[in-house]
Amino acid sequence: MAPSSPSFSSRAAVARNSLLEVIPPEVLAGLTPLLELVPLKLGEVLYESGVVQQHVYFPTDCIVSLLYVLENGQSAEIAVVGFEGMVGVSLLMGGGSTPNRAVVQSAGHAFRLSASHIKQLTDNGGPLLHLLLRYTQSLITQMSQTAVCNRHHSLEQQLCRWLLLSLDRLPGNELVMTQELIANMLGVRREGVTEAAGKLQRLNLIKYSRGHITVLDRPGLEKQVCECYEVVKRETDRLLPRQLAT
Repeated sequence: MAPSSPSFSSRAAVARNSLLEVIPPEVLAGLTPLLELVPLKLGEVLYESGVVQQHVYFPTDCIVSLLYVLENGQSAEIAVVGFEGMVGVSLLMGGGSTPNRAVVQSAGHAFRLSASHIKQLTDNGGPLLHLLLRYTQSLITQMSQTAVCNRHHSLEQQLCRWLLLSLDRLPGNELVMTQELIANMLGVRREGVTEAAGKLQRLNLIKYSRGHITVLDRPGLEKQVCECYEVVKRETDRLLPRQLAT
């Protein structure tokens, strides 16, 4: 996959990812020459379960799902990453691999950084490592809350949570996503997603047509969602305010 060649002469080039945007200028100056802007296709696997990761990714306009895949092939999403974060936190923790799979859920672009470079940049601590560890804590919160939500809340509430978390991590108010793919993410039957999405559409909260989901009434959607969405959002905002670096 050949990287594109954007100009890194200003912070505007990396401002499409919130983590890169708040890195102090003196740190960013050493980081940007190492970044590659790469296209990510729908369904592309960035890393597999148990495989040592070769890169980290900073999404700009795409969504990446972290999935746990069972031996029988069934899967469920444990977290979603967009322009607020980074894919590949195990490289920060020294593990190198995880038992989950990272799959592109919504196509777009991401800045890619090699494992050796992220290791060099964070081995001695400093503001970059501090920022990425804060992000890791917010990601752990999302994973924990997803487990609670899947156990205790209705499929309709889970779908609302999933839609809102995805929209928070993408520009705009539309997702390109089939019901079958949503069912795989949530670890449920497609018929259940069809019923839940139909109810939200009848309430004029969303419009679903040929794999395109448009949110028509976000405040209304937030009224339907369970507490899990707010827990994740509040913790992410607390740990990663946009002005963090200053």
